Formats: sequence, C-alpha cells, structure tokens
Amino acid sequence: MTISTFFKSHEKDLGGGLKVRRVLPAAAKQAVGPFIFFDHFGPLDAPADANHDVRPHPHIGLATVSYLYEGAMEHRDSVGSVQRVEPGAINWMTSGSGIVHSERVPADLAGQPRRSHGLQLWAALPKSHEEVAPSFAHTPASAIPSVRFDGGHARVLIGSAFGLTSPVVTFSETLYLDIRLDAGGDLVLADLPEEAAIYAVGGAIDIDGAPLAAHTMAYLEPGTGARISTEGGAQFVVIGGEPLDGPRFIFWNFVSSSKERLARAADDWEQQRFDKVPGETEFIPLPKPPR
Repeated sequence: MTISTFFKSHEKDLGGGLKVRRVLPAAAKQAVGPFIFFDHFGPLDAPADANHDVRPHPHIGLATVSYLYEGAMEHRDSVGSVQRVEPGAINWMTSGSGIVHSERVPADLAGQPRRSHGLQLWAALPKSHEEVAPSFAHTPASAIPSVRFDGGHARVLIGSAFGLTSPVVTFSETLYLDIRLDAGGDLVLADLPEEAAIYAVGGAIDIDGAPLAAHTMAYLEPGTGARISTEGGAQFVVIGGEPLDGPRFIFWNFVSSSKERLARAADDWEQQRFDKVPGETEFIPLPKPPR
C-alpha cells in the first residue's frame, strides 16, 4: 500500500469572510518534510466591499511559502520588501529570528469584485537556521521550470523533479510540485524524498488505485513512488522533503524547537519590540495562549 495516512482538511475562518481549508499540522503527523502548515483558500469570489487585508503580524523560526492560482496581493515586510504577488510565482519569506509582514489587496484591485485562490504553506527551519536573519525572496512565474507530458503538465515550484530544478533556495531538502492531469491522464511519481504527501487541489485522483477526494491529503509510505490517475481531470500538489530534526512547538504565528523561545517572541510582539513594516500603522494583537 502506497498511502500511509489520509489527512482531511478542516475549515478555519480568518475573518472578513475569508475561510481556508487547513490540512497541516494534523493530529496524525505534525509535518511532511519541512512543511508544518498547509492552508488552501478559494476559489473565492469576493464582493467589492470585502476586506481580506491581513494586517502586520510576526513570525519566527519558519519560512512562509505563498503560491497563487488566481488573484493578487501586495506583500510588505519589516526588512523593506514590497512585492506584488501574482499567480504562478513562489514567494519565500524567511522569518528566522523575527519578521513582520502584511498581505493586502493591491490598490488597483481594491473596491471591486475579485477572485482569489491559492496555497499558503510554512516550512519549519532546521534548528541550525532557526535564528537566521530574516529575508524575502520572490521567484516570478516565468522562472519556475515546467514540463508537459502526455496527459498533463507539471511545475517544479521547489526542489528537483522531471530532470528540472527550481531556483528557489531552501535550508533543507524540500519538494513542492504543482501538477495538472487531463481527463484520463496518469503519471508515475518516482524518486520522491523520504517524506512526501499529495494534496488534491481540485478534482478527484487515484493513487495506485486508491481514491483521493478533492481537498484531501495522502501521506505516502516513506521511500515509495506512486501512480496518479484521474478520470475527469484534476490538479494536485506534491510536498515533502527531509524529515524535521525534531518536533516543533507552535503558538500563533511562531514556530520553534524551544517553548521558551515562543514565550519570548510572544512577549516581544506584545511589547512591540519587533521591527515595523515601513508605511504600516496597524497590527494584529497577540491572541491569548490556549489553556
């Protein structure tokens, strides 16, 4: 059997009518490779008066990985980055010792109906890099390698596959593929990393004959490959990589191998000791810790 575990998404309301399907972390497994957080939002048609701006908020110990299928947003952060995020690009923000960022509707799209669809992932940083200097890297859609094959198309967002290597730089072995299969198409995935999972973004697929419904993730047996097929056409992503070097603690937007470090980050945010995002005056308050 190729599939070890199925992860079902659960809905989270982020406010303002913005709801996401959250898959990771899961009770059965905290992470797949370095990926410790997996959100899928949309496709969502927002009315002109919708407010889906994400005000400035902090991160430590992780890298955010943003990928859009539809829509656009403007990223701003405390290291001075200002970047319009559009479909097909990979935006990798390393929080390390601490970064603050906002994600807002671009000015040219504000006040009009709009559509959004995408994935937001976090990659936990290795212990040796948890406190690296924060940074932001944008890789445009045109720089992401892709390949067409009989029955489909694949983009190598991060890592190496199909004889192609993404230019996105990571801190450990990481794989992130975006694959479309036509109706009746199939594809054999081989040479996957030690930890790998498949998430059905849209449409149903079969993994070695086992069905995987849309918005569901399948964690593969370590070291195995898989034959993916679909009757009606589908889109899915493959994520994975080298296993994390130990468990991680998570509180709000903070990830660390140390509970004490989480507490310090929470206090720093509450006391507003993080660097500010230039031009921003708002911020998201620290939530109360769970009891």
